[in-house]
Amino acid sequence: MQNGDILRRLRADAELLKTLELMGPHGQLDSRGDKKLREVAGFCEVILRYVRSFLAKKNRLRIADFACGKSYLGIVLLKLLEELDGKQVDLVAVDTNEQLIEKCRNIAFALGLKRVRCVAGRTLEFESEEEFDLVVSLHACDSATDEAIAKGIQLGAALILAVPCCQNQIRGQIKNGPGLRPMAEFGLIRYRLANMLTDALRAQFLKSAGYYVEMQEIASPRLTPKNLCICARRTRRGKRPGADVGYKALKSFFGVQPRIEKYCPGIITEEEL
Repeated sequence: MQNGDILRRLRADAELLKTLELMGPHGQLDSRGDKKLREVAGFCEVILRYVRSFLAKKNRLRIADFACGKSYLGIVLLKLLEELDGKQVDLVAVDTNEQLIEKCRNIAFALGLKRVRCVAGRTLEFESEEEFDLVVSLHACDSATDEAIAKGIQLGAALILAVPCCQNQIRGQIKNGPGLRPMAEFGLIRYRLANMLTDALRAQFLKSAGYYVEMQEIASPRLTPKNLCICARRTRRGKRPGADVGYKALKSFFGVQPRIEKYCPGIITEEEL
């Protein structure tokens, strides 16, 4: 499907949109609902490209949607993969908010989706003996994105795609970095620098764990400034000695302590920590 085709397809599915509570009972799609739908559609376009490139031969996919909220992303992605690509999809949706997880269960039941498991709990505490093909996360706040990435690595996911939200954990540390005070005294500059640095550290951490990483946009910056997608695919050679050089260099230069190391120990060699 070409860019925009998925969005048009979703906009035409009134039953889905009403069940997701993005559309009112009389068919109205307000600005909030339309914005969320466009974000989900844009992210799904990126995910489908990766699935078709690297998981095309797999008829059955195991997908985890971490910090899922109401799991708009996971449920829409499941339906698209089944309807467009003929995949059989097992979806696990995880969130700490029990009320949202209950809503996820109700949505899945209303749509007749029987291969959806909704789990209330922290991402890091989720356990599975089976590997996952795909881990996704959309706008997980602050270090919840780090948890999703770390858990994806631990689960051996072939693909990890995450669109981060806020980056508060690193932001408070930047002002103490060497030579950064003249920049960091300006709040907006510090905010933007923290966003870029946090996502660069996440990408380098994934590379350290044996993933090839690219950055994609899921939508126009006019729709949302939170449009950057970290796209990682596991390489055949896996984790290699010295692959963490880029991560260590960034961490040392800016004098920061990312939480992702604690969430996924053993990826970064200890001698320079």
